[in-house]
Amino acid sequence: MLDKEKDIDAVTISTPDHVHGPAAVYAMERNKHVYVQKPITHNIREARILTELARKQKVVTQMGNQGGSNPLLKMVQGWVDSGRVGKISEVKVWTNRPVWPQGIEMMKPDPSKKPNDLNWDLWLGPASSKPYTPNLHPFNWRGWWEYGTGALGDVGCHLIDIPFRTLGLKYPKDAECSIGSVYTKMWNADYFPEGCPPSSLITLNFDSTVKNNSPIQLTWTDGGIRPPHPEIIPANDDIGGPNSQNGVLMIGEKGIISTNINDSSPLTPKLYLYNGETEFGPETEKMKEPEYGHQRKWVDACKAGFNSKEHLELTSSFDYAGPMTETVLMGNLAIRSYMLRKENSKGKLDFFARKKLIWDGNNMEITNLEEANQFVTRTYRDGWKI
Repeated sequence: MLDKEKDIDAVTISTPDHVHGPAAVYAMERNKHVYVQKPITHNIREARILTELARKQKVVTQMGNQGGSNPLLKMVQGWVDSGRVGKISEVKVWTNRPVWPQGIEMMKPDPSKKPNDLNWDLWLGPASSKPYTPNLHPFNWRGWWEYGTGALGDVGCHLIDIPFRTLGLKYPKDAECSIGSVYTKMWNADYFPEGCPPSSLITLNFDSTVKNNSPIQLTWTDGGIRPPHPEIIPANDDIGGPNSQNGVLMIGEKGIISTNINDSSPLTPKLYLYNGETEFGPETEKMKEPEYGHQRKWVDACKAGFNSKEHLELTSSFDYAGPMTETVLMGNLAIRSYMLRKENSKGKLDFFARKKLIWDGNNMEITNLEEANQFVTRTYRDGWKI
């Protein structure tokens, strides 16, 4: 279509995660501006490709993490920049996701249930060819690695965005994880490596930054597992958002910053200092336009052109969203590596990759476990490789 319709200037991409990268590359190679839903890609290599291709083709880009345009982020940024909480050394991020089937066996194919108007082969995109499988389309694909990116891919870009942006984080130095297990048989945990786990704990370590002169350890938990309630925050106060279901805690020398998930929910930034001072943002937000104008600002930037004032003011162009997405997807690389196993000398299967993974972000490489590097990218079906 883009080759035939010459008057198309820009494309929005809201497919399942596994098609984000190929669709965006196809459009950008034809000099189309692109708006891509979060995460911008299914894997780290694709994110790097999109970031570099946007510069090469001089196209205007934006990722669909609309909370990046929330004006209340300036309140959080001000607390960090002014040193109100001192040096920040720990960040806790958590979510109640997944809220879709996950950690279970893949559903059985049943071509007889395919909707007549669904082009299943096109929907599969770069994923392996297989018969129509019910309950993947339109939403439950999120819990399967061939198509989705799990809880991290769903809301990581809404949550990790807050510390990544306000602390000026770069690539993590390392990643490690553990995951929740389900036992339907005594002593033998269910093993479904093709699917995302029911819950996980991810730890990422970062060097100090220009905005925060301290190394930072970021932990992510999903599956409804949240961090302990800090002593400084009154016991009856939520941490993060309502009912403490999703949130971010940035823990500094002088106090703690608490926020909700930064999608279109109220951010509810809160500052608690050890000297007893507090400062709270509003509990509700009145948007002047939908989703803080995140999409409209991209349209304005497309009209103004690459490197225009409007373009440079975008809050999630791929120059920012690419490295942030890579960081989010590092968690998934750790999870998938954690599930690797191979046969030992006694003929039993051992998990051999349950270790801290050392990350060379510039070269996109795990340096202490070669087998983990398969998850930097993916296997592509013929005709879909980028």
